[in-house]
This record gives sequence, C-alpha cells and structure tokens, in this order.
Amino acid sequence: QVQVVESGGGHVQAGGSLRLSCAASGTIFSIDFMGWYRQAPGKQRESVAGITSGSRTVYTDYVDSVKGRFTLSRDNAKNTVYLEMNSLKPEDTAVYYCYVLTSGRGYWGQGTQVTVSS
Repeated sequence: QVQVVESGGGHVQAGGSLRLSCAASGTIFSIDFMGWYRQAPGKQRESVAGITSGSRTVYTDYVDSVKGRFTLSRDNAKNTVYLEMNSLKPEDTAVYYCYVLTSGRGYWGQGTQVTVSS
C-alpha cells in the first residue's frame, strides 16, 4: 500500500507565496509520475504540474494561468515533490491534490486547502 500526504496549504493575501509538499510512502519500488492537481469550488479538478521518474520534468505549464509563478521540483530520495507558488492570486484558491503513479497504480492524497484573499 502507498500513502500520499500533502502539506503546506494555508491562507495568504494576493501576491503571497506558499510551498506545498507531497510525500509518498509505503511499498514503493519506483515512481512513474508525481503531480499536482487542484479543484476550485464548483469546478472540475484540473492538472497543475507533474514530473516523471528521475529528474526530467514532464510539464510545468499545463495550466497557462500559473506560468512563471509556480515551480515544481522533486526529491527522488524522499519520494517527495514540491510546488512553489508565488504571486498567488484569488483564482488560485482551491484544494490542491497530489497524485502518485507507481507500479501501474495511482494514488491520491487527501488534499490541502489553499485560499488566497484579495
């Protein structure tokens, strides 16, 4: 079994920054993909950024609205990914979920709330 735990959410003013962390633990042989998704109230869950195994970044600009503001990084030794979010806007308010794909199975974290007030 694999556990996925997010942390780092919170409430900030517009223009502020937050750093989200996602750690995968349990029986893990290799991680094929780790990524961040978000779901705002009344909207569908959308992909924000993701990274494949190793150090190659698959995409960081899936959502145009976060280009130049969000940065994805990964610590392979810790099976952890980080999402550095700068210049936050009220429209970034959402629950952010981490998704991990390992050995052909996907696992979601419980989500962490990010609230940006104007």
